[in-house]
Amino acid sequence: MSCTVLQNVFAGLLLAVLSKGLSVHAAEFGHLPDNITVSEGESVILRCKIDDEVTHKAWLNRSNILFTGRDKWSLDSRVSLVNSNDSDFSIQIEKVAVADEGPYTCSFQARNQPRTAHVYLIVQVPAKIVNISQDVSVNEGSNVNLFCLAVGRPEPTVTWRDFKYGLLSEGEFLDITEIKRHQAEEFECITNNGVAPPDTRRVRVTVNYPPTITDVKNMPAHLGKAAVLRCEAMAVPTASFEWFRDDRRLVETDSNMKIKNEKTRSLLLFNNVTEKHFGNYTCFASNSLGTSNASMLLFRPGAVHTRGAGAGVGPGCAVWACLLLSLLLKI
Repeated sequence: MSCTVLQNVFAGLLLAVLSKGLSVHAAEFGHLPDNITVSEGESVILRCKIDDEVTHKAWLNRSNILFTGRDKWSLDSRVSLVNSNDSDFSIQIEKVAVADEGPYTCSFQARNQPRTAHVYLIVQVPAKIVNISQDVSVNEGSNVNLFCLAVGRPEPTVTWRDFKYGLLSEGEFLDITEIKRHQAEEFECITNNGVAPPDTRRVRVTVNYPPTITDVKNMPAHLGKAAVLRCEAMAVPTASFEWFRDDRRLVETDSNMKIKNEKTRSLLLFNNVTEKHFGNYTCFASNSLGTSNASMLLFRPGAVHTRGAGAGVGPGCAVWACLLLSLLLKI
């Protein structure tokens, strides 16, 4: 026997008991809609319209009696009677919960026959992110696995979006294989089920990589004038810088020379160039993942020098080159 048939039988027996020995007035009432949809936390009124006076009427939720006429049987304080008159028999449920979802029956005794109308209450829950990956820091070349878990009724969709390129990826999991440095950014998880505005959260992915020196060039300088040698390096974590003159680490003992370190670059400043300042300088950039170096010349305009000293050349290279050349000439 189906649930609906059982409900009708139960409602009929209830009204038969209530109406025993009493006169019955014919009544007609409007049918309830098939279902009513409401969001969790909202209030809902279940209306049952009738056209004439009836002597007995009741509201049921599944097999639980809520009201018989004006008499409340339900112990739930959220359930109340809105109207009970010749044309309207309606109840209200405040702060609707998911547990309130289900069938409700408005039952009458009319024309000596029990009459029922059914409505199914559907409770929707806005999509909400309940668990998501924390911000993560990984080394370049590693695999990254992000997750974003959401709940809601109906079942929400989950989409990942990256801010740099605007690309979308469907699903709770976002996998990045052998991540590159240019993929370091914020990723946004978006969940939506159409009940309320989407819920969004962000995860920041930091990609660590060793320094790469990007800006090195030889620099002409005039005696008595100011000059600067620049060393710029891209790195995560940020690189620290050191300067060498030939094989010796530079220490700021010369009042005419100063080292100025900034976030991604280091400047070797000469306030008043003298003859002793001309020569080969090497910049070292390092972090916890590695080291990079590059050499450059500070030279007098018109002097003979080697152009394009590049990254990876160690300090003192020019000295060893001169020694090798001298040996070759003696052979």
